[in-house]
Amino acid sequence: MQLQLTSDQEFFRDTTARFLDAHASVEAVRSLRHDDLGFDPALWRRGAELGWTSLLVGEDHGGGSVSGSGLVDLSLVAHEFGRRAAPGPLVATNVVAGALSAASAHLDLLARLLDGSAVATWCHAEPRAGLGDVALEIRPDGDALVLDGVKRPVEAATAATHLLVTGRTGDGLTQVVVPADAPGVTITPLRSVDLTRRFGAVRFDGVRVPATSVLGQVGKADEDVERQLQHALVLLNAESVGAMERAFEMTVEWSFDRYSFGRPLASYQALKHRFAHMKSWLEAGHALGDEAAEAVAAGGPQAATLASAAKAFIGEYGSELLQDCVQLHGGIGVTYEHDLHLYLRRHTVDRALFGTPSEHRRRIVDLIEREEAA
Repeated sequence: MQLQLTSDQEFFRDTTARFLDAHASVEAVRSLRHDDLGFDPALWRRGAELGWTSLLVGEDHGGGSVSGSGLVDLSLVAHEFGRRAAPGPLVATNVVAGALSAASAHLDLLARLLDGSAVATWCHAEPRAGLGDVALEIRPDGDALVLDGVKRPVEAATAATHLLVTGRTGDGLTQVVVPADAPGVTITPLRSVDLTRRFGAVRFDGVRVPATSVLGQVGKADEDVERQLQHALVLLNAESVGAMERAFEMTVEWSFDRYSFGRPLASYQALKHRFAHMKSWLEAGHALGDEAAEAVAAGGPQAATLASAAKAFIGEYGSELLQDCVQLHGGIGVTYEHDLHLYLRRHTVDRALFGTPSEHRRRIVDLIEREEAA
């Protein structure tokens, strides 16, 4: 990240980096390839002790931030996660924790998320649906609510004890907290190119939950869902830029160490031009991601537009940068034994989650048209 950090933020970031270096090495990441959860729950609890799960939670609920801007602080953690393709349900758990804190609801669950003893995830995306399209139905039935529909992909679905589900009630959105083992809930594991993150398809067949499961009000959760989406985008952007940065550093080091015809690869002008393009994409990714993080944290009027602009740019040009890194490494760059693919995998999944670059470009147009019509 290129933000001007306070001394407390620098210390927080360095603490996170040192912990991940010690416990999320490349060897540790590779060892989780066939692990059912994709992360070590004991290490996740230790990360929670470092503050990874509390930054979007108000102080009155046991949370708090380093700088007064919890989302910006959390983006520092996400950046370090991206630099190491580190394991752990960072985005999923924090989005849910922030939502519970904002609604002052399900405080017992929130306390367990804060100490890392539980994992919760957000069921938002749906199969064959565009960004923001919600078809899952949540309908009132006496003193209960009934859920019918499918959510996919859902990060950490098999590890989660609770699911924050976004559904449609009439013309508005409703959010409810559902135990993962509730009758009628079926979780099917999905495969992912990321070595450590696990996803699932979650089906709700007539799932009944009490009215106390609702976050906010029935049919009036649209603004809450938008805020959660912006939080997720900021964190994914920070993580993606972290992966881009580490892959770029590896490639620059390689170009100076690798000789061709008696000269280092870095000395060839054609490759210098490619590195210049890659560096400009990386710096622009930093700038856009940072500006979006600050805007969303402040709740500014351009927060949604900036978050989508950053997601579209980082998704598009991050892929270009990482593919160039692979190509510049030559044959070794496409081997499993080389570490480069870890960052390509992480960015590839981040690019697709919560909207592709093309979906976010369309979203920017919709936001601008809506603003002009207002």
